[in-house]
Amino acid sequence: MSDQSTNPQLFELQDWQLVAFSAALSERMFPNFALFSRLVEFGNAQQLRQILNGVWDKLANTGAKMNFEVQLDKVEANIPDLEEFTMYGAFPANDAVVALYSTLNVVLVADAEEAANIASLSRECVATFIEVSEADDQLSDEDVVRLINTHEMMEQEEAFQDEVLARITAAKKANKELITELRALAHNEGVSNIGITDSE
Repeated sequence: MSDQSTNPQLFELQDWQLVAFSAALSERMFPNFALFSRLVEFGNAQQLRQILNGVWDKLANTGAKMNFEVQLDKVEANIPDLEEFTMYGAFPANDAVVALYSTLNVVLVADAEEAANIASLSRECVATFIEVSEADDQLSDEDVVRLINTHEMMEQEEAFQDEVLARITAAKKANKELITELRALAHNEGVSNIGITDSE
C-alpha cells in the first residue's frame, strides 16, 4: 500500500518511546472497536478502555499499577472472529484490538518490530477503508494504490504518525505533560484513523 511501511526511526527509539508510539496509534484506532462492540454487542470496550488507560498511566508515571501480562488474555478475548463477523466493521475493530494487544507486548518487551507492526496495521486499516468506500471495479490495481496513497485520509495517517514520532523523539524522557499532550493528540476528539466516532 504505502511505501513507507517501516520507519527506520522506530528502531532508534528508547523503550518508553516505543510504548508511547504504540499507545498513541492504539488510542487513535480505539473508536473502531468501541463502535463495533456497541453495535453488535460483542466484547467489552470498557475493559479495553481501562487497559489502554493503564498503559497511559504507566507512561505518565502516575503510580497506578497494572499487571500487563494478565491483561493480554483479556485483550485477546475481545478480538472479533472475522469468520463469524463478516461485515466490514469487524475488520477495523479487529485491527484496533490487535494493536492494543501488540502495545501490551511492547510494554512487556520493548520491541521495535512490534511497534512497526502497529504502524503498518494502522496504515492498512486506513488503506482498506479507502478501498472499500471509494474504489470500484473499473480501477486498475495501480489506480487503487494511487487512490490510497494520495487520499486525504492516508495523508492524515502519515502526518499523525510523523507527529507522534517528532514529539517523542524531541523528549529525552517521558514526562506527564508530554504524555497528556500525546494522549490528546491521539484521542483526536474521539475520531478514529478512519473517521469513526463512538459518541452515541
